[in-house]
Amino acid sequence: MRLLTFDAGDGPRAGVLEEGRAVDARALLGEPHRGSLKELIAGGRIDELRGRLGDTGAPSHPLSAVRVLPPIPDPEKIVCIGLNYRKHAAEVGVDVDALPDVPTIFAKYPNALVADGATVRAPTAKTDYEAEVAFVVGRRAKDVEEADALDHVAGYTLLNDLSARDLQGATPQWMPGKVFDGSAPCGPYLVTPEEAGPPDRIGIRLTLNGEEMQSGATDDLIFSIPQLVAQLSRLMTLEPGDIVSTGTPEGVGMGRKPRVWLADGDEVVVESPTLGRLTTRISA
Repeated sequence: MRLLTFDAGDGPRAGVLEEGRAVDARALLGEPHRGSLKELIAGGRIDELRGRLGDTGAPSHPLSAVRVLPPIPDPEKIVCIGLNYRKHAAEVGVDVDALPDVPTIFAKYPNALVADGATVRAPTAKTDYEAEVAFVVGRRAKDVEEADALDHVAGYTLLNDLSARDLQGATPQWMPGKVFDGSAPCGPYLVTPEEAGPPDRIGIRLTLNGEEMQSGATDDLIFSIPQLVAQLSRLMTLEPGDIVSTGTPEGVGMGRKPRVWLADGDEVVVESPTLGRLTTRISA
């Protein structure tokens, strides 16, 4: 099932994608009031929603007639994982024979979120792309065991961890280069686990102006998705709707010779066989 947040002209609504149309999720549940996708997830309503698919009578709109927003426009937390693909770690000089015991984490904030098709202004001339698979927390998670971790995942989406590398490297902390407005294009949908496929086999690819720059899959993760849920839940309570972006494969602009930076007019596409296609345009 593919879930989304859309605006048909009267504000954001939770929806389900069916045959190219955004179906009002609350109406599908027989509820007249508007509610967010995060609220549906927190309320444990996704299975109920799945059971209503195909019901007639709920308002729906062609995707071309609505504005698709980030799947979760209002997360409490956006947690990002750094250097979490073995080949990417190697390309930037990390010794992959001495891998860390704990993941590298940093944060983004809701100002970073933009939807599929957005144009993002690059804050510096050394702005880079990072194709990532992100998951959304479905149930509150605190001190979760790895064996139970996937029970706390509502679904998966695409995220582009846009990074101003000069700002990122200006301090020991990466965040100055990670938090600019629009630095987390996300979407277009939240794909539930049964459709996304096994969490260690999700493919991801990034093209820049049509040229492939990154291609990988989550089987190259240093810390798997269950490991991330377990480890993060020991550091903080994960809440429904929180977004965790799991890292990027090899091929980032910073790791290339010569280096490749995003420029005015560039089109960056992140895509996955199961998670869809996320397009971002860059302005200077």
